[in-house]
Amino acid sequence: MNEGYLTDKVLRAGDALADEVEVFCTRNRSVSAGIKKGILGTAEESESWSMTIRTIKDGRIGFSSTGDPDRWRECLDAALASGRIATAQEWGGLPVPDAAMCSAPSADLDLVVGIENAAGMVEDLLAGAAEHPVDVVGGGADLGRSHRELANTNGVAYSMERTIAAVSLEAIREQSTGYEFDASPFIDEISPRAVGEAAASLAFRSLGGGRVDTGRYDVILSPIAAASLIGNILIPALSGRNVKAGRSFLADKLGDQVFDETLKIYDDPFRPGPGSTAWDGDGVPTELQVFVDRGVLERFAYDLRTAYRYGEESTGSAVREGAGEPGIGVHNLFIDGLRRSDMGYGQAISVHSVVGAHTANPFSGDFSVEISNPFWIEDGEAIRPLRTAMLAGNVFEMLRDIEGFGTDDRRIGRLTLPSIRLNNQQIIGKQ
Repeated sequence: MNEGYLTDKVLRAGDALADEVEVFCTRNRSVSAGIKKGILGTAEESESWSMTIRTIKDGRIGFSSTGDPDRWRECLDAALASGRIATAQEWGGLPVPDAAMCSAPSADLDLVVGIENAAGMVEDLLAGAAEHPVDVVGGGADLGRSHRELANTNGVAYSMERTIAAVSLEAIREQSTGYEFDASPFIDEISPRAVGEAAASLAFRSLGGGRVDTGRYDVILSPIAAASLIGNILIPALSGRNVKAGRSFLADKLGDQVFDETLKIYDDPFRPGPGSTAWDGDGVPTELQVFVDRGVLERFAYDLRTAYRYGEESTGSAVREGAGEPGIGVHNLFIDGLRRSDMGYGQAISVHSVVGAHTANPFSGDFSVEISNPFWIEDGEAIRPLRTAMLAGNVFEMLRDIEGFGTDDRRIGRLTLPSIRLNNQQIIGKQ
């Protein structure tokens, strides 16, 4: 398929019917290999293609998508039809080409999307898990490569490739479970054997956990646990759309000291990561965006549509998931802090992961989650495992009073952050 020729055809046809037209195409190839009953199970290979068309006429935005290149005309007609019933809004135009655009590392030339490679990663996962007396109950490996193209009637014609390698494993020892994972655009950053060993070790070490009495404790959230809470609450609060709609706790706090003075939150699309890109989902060139600096709220994130509607400027924060419309998101978000240490002091409860973060209140920041694989820590050493319990609190209050940050930065999806130590947190023990 000549995607460039097809895109040009759509743009030419749409240009006669709308003020502006945008075409976004993705082509994906992936393989996956799973674990079944503790051994390598089935392996699958898949390919997909999609086209998304956006039209703008008299400030009315239309949208449609298709997975069949032969139905591009129907897709264009559907986008135009949806635009006719849309509410008109302020619109300043789609982007024009930017010759000064930088590059961003988003693909690994050495990553080969092959079933034998995914199967080899599964074998390494199982070899790592075999270092502990546990049963492997699930997991697998995935490899993928995608090609993305964005073009519009203003002359923009951008393209990029993305790759992904991901592994996971779940192990069990009697009533104790352990789960670990890793994912990266770069194959050399993934160690399936280490992931398998970590999951098995977690299941083995968590066996026989003691009861946690209800009370207040110092808590160390692992990067996984911290990412679950922050990702579900803080990222939506930084969205300009939620701010303008009155759905963000941070809406009236621009320029205020809202978090701990050691905290910095920024989105860097040029650092290696799964969201690395020189242009966003609208075709706007991306830039480093500092949202919080030393605890002060500096800005919110905007895509083109929201920025035009409310008289703001796009921050290059539009992202696309699959064949959907662009929306506000992050590329490679970093949670950073000035007080870094190995956390090796005093007593605390360490939390590997949490369950139920998606139920947290994104407006108020209130949450109540189940903690998984907790351990009692003394002077940096895991003294004994604990039973699961509940952790309750408020993310915004949590980020206002941070005891310290670890030195163990880890990438969790598009979020990179260290362990975070918090004082005086509410733990609710289970009978």
